[in-house]
Amino acid sequence: MPLTLMQIGDKARISRLSGGEDMRRHLMNLGFVDQAPVEIVNRLGGNVIVSIKDSRIAIDADMARHIMVDF
Repeated sequence: MPLTLMQIGDKARISRLSGGEDMRRHLMNLGFVDQAPVEIVNRLGGNVIVSIKDSRIAIDADMARHIMVDF
């Protein structure tokens, strides 16, 4: 399921990234790698703030749609 469907406080693991090569590379550079744990910290408008690898990262809804997670 895409990261956009998670609610505040939900925890999951990254299962795969979709999108073009540039999009996947950018997400991997931010820490969105296979099996990395991720938690939704907050939602602001369509944007999502996530906790991943001891960092908090804000991403827009379009980018979040490319991140698939498993609970």
